Amino acid sequence: MKLTAMKLNTFGVGIALTMACFGAYAAESHMAQALKHAEAGAKAADAKAITEHAETAKSHVTIAEEHLKAGATSLDSAIEHGKQGHADLAKKAAEEAVTHLKAAQ
Repeated sequence: MKLTAMKLNTFGVGIALTMACFGAYAAESHMAQALKHAEAGAKAADAKAITEHAETAKSHVTIAEEHLKAGATSLDSAIEHGKQGHADLAKKAAEEAVTHLKAAQ
């Protein structure tokens, strides 16, 4: 009985993570958003608009940096698990890295 509940919980978590990943792929990347706002700020004529676009661009850059750091951490984990012969854990960590790196683009 406990094993079945455990499998269902794991399955539910897997579905939730999968749906979250689809949401991340559907949105425009943070680097694209940062570039769009930086360009808009560069074209703006008044200081207020420039400031608003620059602040928005910087927030997207910060989020992209966080995803890059998380991606690097996941890659480190994939390397460690791979060296230990844990293929399943290494693959999972590599998949997490892909998700973070795509979100950072």
